[in-house]
Amino acid sequence: MIVDVRMEHRAEKLKVAVLGSGLIGTDLLVKILRSGLLECTIFIGRNLKSAGMAKAASLNIKISDQSIEEIIKNPSCCELVFDATSAQAHKYHAPILGKLGKIAVDLTPAGVGKMCVPAVNIEDCLNYKNVNMVTCGGQASIPLAYALGQIHKNIDYLEIVSTIASRSAGPATRLNLDEYIETTEKGLAIFSGAKKTKVILVLNPAQPCIHMQTTMFAKIEKPDMEKIIPAIEEMVKKIQRYVPGYQIAVSPTVQNDRFMMMIRVEGLGDYLPSYSGNLDIINCAAIAMAEEYAKHKK
Repeated sequence: MIVDVRMEHRAEKLKVAVLGSGLIGTDLLVKILRSGLLECTIFIGRNLKSAGMAKAASLNIKISDQSIEEIIKNPSCCELVFDATSAQAHKYHAPILGKLGKIAVDLTPAGVGKMCVPAVNIEDCLNYKNVNMVTCGGQASIPLAYALGQIHKNIDYLEIVSTIASRSAGPATRLNLDEYIETTEKGLAIFSGAKKTKVILVLNPAQPCIHMQTTMFAKIEKPDMEKIIPAIEEMVKKIQRYVPGYQIAVSPTVQNDRFMMMIRVEGLGDYLPSYSGNLDIINCAAIAMAEEYAKHKK
């Protein structure tokens, strides 16, 4: 008997749908096509003439402009849905996807599902059908905050300042700024144990466009740098497994009685320019989580 190995491998892939045809959704599609564990069966938006839809069509991916209705009408089209729409939209989509038995990987700051930061809690998230990828700033900073919190249980204050290129902040990002701040602050508090958290997002219009930079400040009594530095370095290595462009820009240090460090994120340059590290990091995190579901598929 002759077995087509390519088809056999294809059958093992987790069938996924991308809901949202904007920058994030389109970049996700390119990343999915590169994955050995995921298969994009449909790319869904609202406008067949959008740039994202045109890109998907050029890649021979089935497209639809029926939004969530497409999945309702054809539930067998996928097992997992990447929701790259908006926070408000996901609050509407979540119960529908739940009733349909779909795994939802939410890339909006809706905060509905289990907060997922792959470098920290990817295995725990496998127990949930709806996971929230927090925010781009959250994916960049929460792993570091977690590492810090494992060493110091008395973090009084934690502040994150993320600076991104204005061009990499699309309409959905600008619409969800309040949710972005709220969700990121909540995530930092949960994962670090800090008593108070503050998040600032700066959209920089400079030309040429800057890469994403995130600075973390923390008020800690007598920070143990001998433990903090190796813990941070190890966490950075974990993140680099799925976000290769993640790197330390300013090493951990203590200035004026406060801890600080800065990281820089360069995107993979799939569909988005490499300066869009803010979008790339959340997409890479979402792909890492989806691939983990695929590995544990029963």
